[in-house]
Amino acid sequence: MIITQELLNQVDSLARKAGAAIMEIYGRDFSIEQKEDKSPLTEADAAAHQIIADGLAKLELKAPILSEEDTAGFAGTDEHGRYWLVDPLDGTKEFIKRNGEFTVNIALVEHGKPVLGVVYAPALDVGYTAAQGIGAFKTEGQNTPMAIQVAAYQAGTPWRVVGSRSHAGDSLLQLLEKLGENELVAMGSSLKLCLVAEGAADVYPRLGPTSLWDTGAAQCVVEQAGGTVVQLNGEPLSYTNTQEVLNPFFLVLGKSDVNWPALFA
Repeated sequence: MIITQELLNQVDSLARKAGAAIMEIYGRDFSIEQKEDKSPLTEADAAAHQIIADGLAKLELKAPILSEEDTAGFAGTDEHGRYWLVDPLDGTKEFIKRNGEFTVNIALVEHGKPVLGVVYAPALDVGYTAAQGIGAFKTEGQNTPMAIQVAAYQAGTPWRVVGSRSHAGDSLLQLLEKLGENELVAMGSSLKLCLVAEGAADVYPRLGPTSLWDTGAAQCVVEQAGGTVVQLNGEPLSYTNTQEVLNPFFLVLGKSDVNWPALFA
């Protein structure tokens, strides 16, 4: 399937519309519930989900929707192996902390691979858009979208490693020891992947739990910017098996000569 700039723009507009609804709630007191897995749920998650689900249903490209806020409503891919993968509010913990590092994530997956991705951070007014055949772009505020690409690691310089504000652990510290001199950049939500995509970081090791909807859109941005998102064994992170929504541990990589799987052997 050939993805058009028009479709990418429509999905970007939809993410921004959901972001506006999130920011309206962000600016006042809001309710917080707890899901079965003990993760938090706010009214902003539900509001953004409804906007995105309604908007995707109106697009010319029709595909099933797998959203974090409605997994039961997903019956599987269409006959072309396609589906929309949505996290209406990625980084709910960051939203509750009011640190601005939360995003709206919308991806189009085809045969297990994200082929279109939009990541929008409404509190920062920063967006990332990408699609096969189009490339990867970053938009700050009302500025013109700028093409982005991953960085090539320069030997002898400190590694710029992205870590999670909410999920750092011993495994990450052990990896940092193997890498040698490094600078740790803390960030929330799918913005961690986007830092690698725009060349602001060299690697993001994710050695903790994530779900398909946390990564799909940003993975497309990374890949279209020339980077890779792989499991610890070097195999690509895949979205084929929607019955298993938890991702394996993975690495988000710019360009380097490091044999990453060997570090985990």
